[in-house]
Amino acid sequence: MKIVQAPHPVLSQKAKPVATFDTAITHLLHEMEKTLDTATDPEGVGLAAPQVGKSLQLFIVKQTPRSPLLTFINPKIEKVFDAPAEEPTPASEKKAKRKSVQLEGCLSLKDVWGVVKRQHGIVLSYQDETGKEHHKTFEGFIATIIQHECDHLEGFLFTKRVLEQKNQLYRSVRNADGETEFEEIAL
Repeated sequence: MKIVQAPHPVLSQKAKPVATFDTAITHLLHEMEKTLDTATDPEGVGLAAPQVGKSLQLFIVKQTPRSPLLTFINPKIEKVFDAPAEEPTPASEKKAKRKSVQLEGCLSLKDVWGVVKRQHGIVLSYQDETGKEHHKTFEGFIATIIQHECDHLEGFLFTKRVLEQKNQLYRSVRNADGETEFEEIAL
């Protein structure tokens, strides 16, 4: 499958709920998994149906190449929450100073990156590939991925969140040594 690129119209429209859990959905999920597994430069961690040209409320997540594939159909974020406050200690203050900014990217926006403030945790209701309903809490990186993919199902790209939060967008480029560098995009 080919990953569609912005400004493809399917990326800016609300996806339709999945009503029938049949072999067509199973086939679509299988093809999306192959597409996600072969996505390089950048490597993908999530893929929503609109990104492969299908206006359906489903996405898959694979945090690392060795992680299990997770399937989310008709997802709904029920609740969001921040990380619990940590009592400052000399070690945590040192760690906070060292913490680098995490840039968010998207397979449908090649070479574009930005800082998005996402909630630390979410409570999500969704269905799996068989239609079985689930209600689960996710925290950390996987919660960030799920929020990004849920945005796709609503017709939003992460760049909208970057601009809403008045953050900076960046373009990745290769320097003379072949290393990736990030340069600001004039807004």
